[in-house]
Amino acid sequence: MHRFLILAAFCGSLLHAQTAIVLPFFNHSKSANLDWIGESLAESVRDSLVSEGLLVLDRDDRLEAYRRLSLRPGAELTHASIIKIGEALDAAKVIYGSFQVLPAEPGKEITKSSLRIEARILDLKRNRQSQPFEETGALEDLAYSESHLGWQTLTALRPEGAPSERDFLNARPRVRIDAVENYIRGLLAASPEQRHRLFTQAARLDEHYSQPCFQLGRIHWEKKDYKVAAGWFERVARADPHYLEAQFFLGLCRYNNGDFPGAEQAFTLVAASVPLNEVYNDLGAVQSRRNDAAGAISSFQKAVEGDDADPDYHFNLAYAFWLSGQFPAAIASFREALARSPNDVEATLLLGRAIRGEGPRPGDPKADSRERLKTNYDETAYRQLQAELSKH
Repeated sequence: MHRFLILAAFCGSLLHAQTAIVLPFFNHSKSANLDWIGESLAESVRDSLVSEGLLVLDRDDRLEAYRRLSLRPGAELTHASIIKIGEALDAAKVIYGSFQVLPAEPGKEITKSSLRIEARILDLKRNRQSQPFEETGALEDLAYSESHLGWQTLTALRPEGAPSERDFLNARPRVRIDAVENYIRGLLAASPEQRHRLFTQAARLDEHYSQPCFQLGRIHWEKKDYKVAAGWFERVARADPHYLEAQFFLGLCRYNNGDFPGAEQAFTLVAASVPLNEVYNDLGAVQSRRNDAAGAISSFQKAVEGDDADPDYHFNLAYAFWLSGQFPAAIASFREALARSPNDVEATLLLGRAIRGEGPRPGDPKADSRERLKTNYDETAYRQLQAELSKH
């Protein structure tokens, strides 16, 4: 099954899975400074749906659709534009809505501003729009309102499989509104420096807030600051929809830090839920570094079975065979790698040594620790394909 799933993904046959897109909620308040709330509502609803296994496109997909359609992010859209965004992304459902912040009324017992949210679901396949569902609460309880809105959306999309309202809300901690605001403004920030400052502030304001920890991990990963990045990835909560992705990058950080047992633990956890070729490849690299020849060969074979066209998978498998002294198998796999990448000098060199029956020599820089890692991670594509195949 693993081979079939990943081969099908490689061939690009996952385009028809039923996916949804959540748009930023339109700001019907008088202050443009509150636009961030609309983005926050979209992110929170998306996270709620993804954490329950629904297929929801991410923010980058949405921004790309806005760019292609020449739409300004944050602007209130016409019904026709909402349909065009959904069609551009091949989404089956579009979740959108509006919000309004109402100031406290003088002389009333309740002196806090309130937030009124209205949401709708547009079914593009059936050309049908749901009745609006609403959420109202104190502005400072934004996180609770967002979680409850997420539950309402989930029950509308998948009424038969949704958890109880109590269980759903209990699984999502209340987050301070100033932490949420800093996080969302970080997503919207134009410069890397602003993003880092705002995400850091969000994480400091609420130690239980997982989302900025993932973003900070990615920032430090891209800077190759693996130790700091690992610290942030370790703080990503299991209920966070980015949890498995965070574990994947945590494994890469630990690998680069020389913590191979910790890296193997992270990759094994991810492989159990999302058996991507890249995950098996990196798991094999860790097992190779730990001198687990049988484990490395098994993991690399799974990566090759999933994507026979990738020369790195064949190289890693060949290298594992060569390290363990299995020269005939190493020769065959090195030749497979060279058939896909004829100019691979390293594969040519090691193929020659395998043909001569020469094994690894201690301290040889040309042959020591040559495993090739993969750093791309696409859980969404796997989930889409899994959902599509489950219908057949």
